[in-house]
Amino acid sequence: MRLILITLTALLLATVVGVGATWMTTTRGTEIGTLTIGAWTARPRTGTADADPYSRATIVRNGELPIGTGDGVAFTATTDDKRKALDGRCDVVVSGVTPPARFWTLTLYDRKGHLVANSLARYGFTSQEIVRQSDGSFEIRIASRSRAGNWLPTGGIERYALMLRLYDTPVGVATRTQRDAPMPSITTVGCS
Repeated sequence: MRLILITLTALLLATVVGVGATWMTTTRGTEIGTLTIGAWTARPRTGTADADPYSRATIVRNGELPIGTGDGVAFTATTDDKRKALDGRCDVVVSGVTPPARFWTLTLYDRKGHLVANSLARYGFTSQEIVRQSDGSFEIRIASRSRAGNWLPTGGIERYALMLRLYDTPVGVATRTQRDAPMPSITTVGCS
């Protein structure tokens, strides 16, 4: 009887630890196969048959449709370059250049993965519509109140995430550094 009780306790403990670890990795992510450049993070293998089990579980849990490895890569950022959380009440500037890509999009999401509601119904920019400087670089202001130039409204939400999708790009599994893929900088310039 004692052996059965110990076995059941061990099985229950293993189940709790296994389910807890899976829940943690699907909600907070894992570093397996992660590419980090500055504040930007991507998982280039997510859209492939080589995706790790935790990435697959995250896809199933979130219901997202990842970009296939032959189509491009998606980078996300939840902090600025100094690791300060992106706050919709602050002015944030995304500036610089992107890695080579035929087309890219920059989209603003809340922390649950939904588009951020705002009065302009503007949720992001594309490489086709962005206003650039003469050297090809760009500057996007992300703020709750109207700004000149490329402005992306936050609706004043407390926390948000940015997603930069690069389509038809050489950036991928072999990319390791900022030199391989020059990512735009993210700077918090002030809070109201």
